[in-house]
Amino acid sequence: MYKFTQLLAATALAAVMSQSAIAENIKIGFLVKQPEEPWFQTEWAFADKAGKDMGFDVIKIAIPDGEKTLNAIDSLAASGAKGFVICTPDPKLGSAIMAKARSYDLKVIAVDDQFVTAKGKPMETVPLVMMAATKIGERQGQSLYQEMQKRGWDIKDAAVMAITADELDTARRRTGGSMAALKAAGFPEQQIYQVPTKSNDIPGALDAANALLVQHPAVKHWLIVGMNDNTVLGGVRATEGQGFKAADVIGIGINGVDAVNELSKKNATGFYGSLLPSPDVHGYKSSQMLFNWITKGEEPPKFTEVTDVVLITRDNFKEELAKKGLN
Repeated sequence: MYKFTQLLAATALAAVMSQSAIAENIKIGFLVKQPEEPWFQTEWAFADKAGKDMGFDVIKIAIPDGEKTLNAIDSLAASGAKGFVICTPDPKLGSAIMAKARSYDLKVIAVDDQFVTAKGKPMETVPLVMMAATKIGERQGQSLYQEMQKRGWDIKDAAVMAITADELDTARRRTGGSMAALKAAGFPEQQIYQVPTKSNDIPGALDAANALLVQHPAVKHWLIVGMNDNTVLGGVRATEGQGFKAADVIGIGINGVDAVNELSKKNATGFYGSLLPSPDVHGYKSSQMLFNWITKGEEPPKFTEVTDVVLITRDNFKEELAKKGLN
């Protein structure tokens, strides 16, 4: 009996040591399109944290374009990686990325941006970790309405400037969620004006906003909706150019990291704040899911919504950015 017990103990110890050895040897890739951005630096940092917590190595590679993306997959396979998390520089690379990954039997999780086919159809079979676009849009609309109420605006003198980019699914869901939330809160639908932007940056949004402002000279107060910080900032710059004071404009962006310079300004502007998502959650969770898929065969859900978001303003942005390692 004693020998049998010893045998069981030895077998169990060998199994534990084997699992430990496997874990130590597992490598995963984490590929991002803009490694210089604080958002992606934070994703990388928390992917590393997941690796330390669970015992795997993270190979971090910058992929600013399609050629470097496909080369990075070759490199990962050569290094013995079993899979990778990727924020693609171009969603339309999805089919090429998956074909290359399958040729090496690598598991793939997309983060931040969903893959689409060359014809623009979402590739829903690839696991995706992404902020909940509609919900974050709804939060934007709710926050705008709440701040408007705090300022005591007469709603009949106010209007919504919704700077849209409906050809992008994420942009459409964010701005759509925001406008729906404003209407649900009681904002008159006929005072919500949409204007498309040619580009989701400050210059593109500035041009779009200027075109809209001249069409509605009677509006005294503006709420500004956009899919990210820079589209909202473009709208704010347009209102400044046409004589609106900061007290008569409320812009709330999405992303947080692109709002730091604006929120750091000594004097308040029409840019009230930004909704800061969770790159820390994205980096840790996607890496954890990939590791469990590789080692335990636990295939991740096709879509994992990340809903953690905080409104940062001039009063709290330094503290909140520091919490997520973005300062």
